[in-house]
Amino acid sequence: MARNDRGSVQIPEDAIIPVAKLTRYLLIERDRNDKSKFLAQAGFTLDNYEALDSALRQLALSTKAVQDRTDVYGTFYQAIGSLKGINGVSLDVVTVWLQRRIDNKFQFVTLVPDK
Repeated sequence: MARNDRGSVQIPEDAIIPVAKLTRYLLIERDRNDKSKFLAQAGFTLDNYEALDSALRQLALSTKAVQDRTDVYGTFYQAIGSLKGINGVSLDVVTVWLQRRIDNKFQFVTLVPDK
């Protein structure tokens, strides 16, 4: 993990993106905090959740993540950029990653539209 003086890091290639986070949260229509319609604009659906995984990794590797906060679970970072959709549409997002205190591994937490 490369770190500079301002608390930014490069999310590593082997960062954990739980499949359940994609298939049971982000790509499922929900009454509150629904992100599935937003992601569908770029062609991301349950049928191609692997494409969302790939786009998240591409964003993480092409952007420095900035430290946000620390709690009992570890240190949270935000990586802001564009998710390149499978239909050619790009979505501006803020992704949240956790560097876990227990093992220092990075794990994807969530994303929100960048307004």
